[in-house]
Amino acid sequence: MVYFDSDYMVGAHPLVLKELIDTNNLHTVGYGKDEFTKNAANLILESCGINNGEVHFLVGGTQTNAVVIDRLLDHNDGVIAPETAHINVHEAGAIESNGHKIITLKSFDGKLKSEDISDYIKNFYSDDTNEFMVRPGMVYISFPTELGTIYTKEEIETIYAVCRRYDIPLFIDGARLAYGLASPKCDISLVELAHNCDVFYIGGTKCGALFGEAIVTKRPELFPQFRSLIKLHGATLAKGRLLGIQFSRLFTDDLYHKIGEHGIKMAMKLKDGFVSKGYPLLIDSPTNQQFFVLPNKKIESLKKIASFEIWGAMGEIETPVRFVTDWSTTDDDINTVLENI
Repeated sequence: MVYFDSDYMVGAHPLVLKELIDTNNLHTVGYGKDEFTKNAANLILESCGINNGEVHFLVGGTQTNAVVIDRLLDHNDGVIAPETAHINVHEAGAIESNGHKIITLKSFDGKLKSEDISDYIKNFYSDDTNEFMVRPGMVYISFPTELGTIYTKEEIETIYAVCRRYDIPLFIDGARLAYGLASPKCDISLVELAHNCDVFYIGGTKCGALFGEAIVTKRPELFPQFRSLIKLHGATLAKGRLLGIQFSRLFTDDLYHKIGEHGIKMAMKLKDGFVSKGYPLLIDSPTNQQFFVLPNKKIESLKKIASFEIWGAMGEIETPVRFVTDWSTTDDDINTVLENI
């Protein structure tokens, strides 16, 4: 059986795991005050071209989204997001549980348009009754999106320009950031992305780490008493060095980028194979999530040798499916699938 359900189905990249094993018997202070975590933060800030920023490490993506959004918003504020956003569809109301409404706008291939954000905010403040409405206090987007698509540099710049015009933060969810940056369609660098938002996070869980995400901001003033808020959310890791060690290794010798490149290489091979055999794309994704439309009979036979996700409800004759590659996907894995379609 080969596995394409998601990009967190195996443990850590061997080099990351080796680093954890090699440092296992060392004694360090807790709560991210150790030298490994400080080194990881410095490596990340250097890679992002940020001189006076902050990096905070958390365990998972939902936890990260909930804590960041709770800090950036006042209690009665909401967050603008695409209707397909992870925080809106697959986070079990984590954002709403903190008292923050998700203000969804129509998405196009999983992406927001800057003009739609601008129009919504403009119309909000033009309404005389807005004091009884949920204020749009920030914007959330993902890179890549939930549909595997990516924003162009120009699209991110124009969205950020709208946010600056209305003085609200832009937060970019980077759970699969390595695969977005490595995509052949990507025209924005890590440095450019870091400077065209107020805060983003670098995904580790889906990109080679055993677990962990790194929150990065060039505006520390937006995060007063942030460590206290992390603790309030139950998100403080006593053995914080476990996160620091992993991200130190991911940002040494360009490993994070190499992981992304490998995942993309495997995804493009899978995509080309399906297309060459006549199976249509549901979405033309340039990243490690690939979406196809397959006859139901083919899905049933393929399930005998491969694990993947049904994308939505089963159709009467054919159904969309999702395959996800990662750092651990091999040529043999891809060939096994292609030989059976």
